Amino acid sequence: MSTTQANTKIVNEDKPAKQTGNFVRENRKSLLVIAGVIVLLAAIYLIYLKAYLGPREVEAADQMHVAQDFWAKKDWDKAIKGDAGYPGFEKIISEYSNTKAANLAYFYVGVAYLNKGEYRKAIDNLTSYRGDDYIVAAEALGAAGDAYVELKDYDNAETYFKKAADKASNAFLSPMFLKKLGLVYEEKKDNKAAADTYKKIKTDYPESAEAQNIDEYIARVEAQL
Repeated sequence: MSTTQANTKIVNEDKPAKQTGNFVRENRKSLLVIAGVIVLLAAIYLIYLKAYLGPREVEAADQMHVAQDFWAKKDWDKAIKGDAGYPGFEKIISEYSNTKAANLAYFYVGVAYLNKGEYRKAIDNLTSYRGDDYIVAAEALGAAGDAYVELKDYDNAETYFKKAADKASNAFLSPMFLKKLGLVYEEKKDNKAAADTYKKIKTDYPESAEAQNIDEYIARVEAQL
């Protein structure tokens, strides 16, 4: 390579670095404005969390305890609508949106409607739960599956029992949801899928309560193959 070619190569390779430097210099004001806006938005968000959302979280949690008592006693109407000046879960959802308490209230009110036989309302609330607690999340998905079974919507029931078993991922809840999934497959006349699901309980969760008599379920569906 000649000296001229080498110098040309060095100049060409140095162009991106120079172009980057030029870009920064030419757009310094814009970049500073963008950085300033990001810092401002972050500050506003922190203020929102501390000054607005924080107190609302405390207030919402404090307001929920009476509704939770009614729910525990299976007094579904009072749990949902409230009583004697205390809000029910629906009011918590309405008045304290974006709080963890309101999010949890979706689960409570969904289960309440499921027990009242109002399955569409149950599904709407249960599928609105977005909590971080994987146990509650799994139970919400499973309860939605129960509601779909009651509506004889077995396709959606299958979907939600699968999601519930995967979300739970433990030896207590997962086999329970898998057994319900197997029963849904039986309703759909998909005996092979039912057999595979029951066998999964036997192999993956042999110590579970569901596994103790699962051979009967396996034999029943295999007889239909």
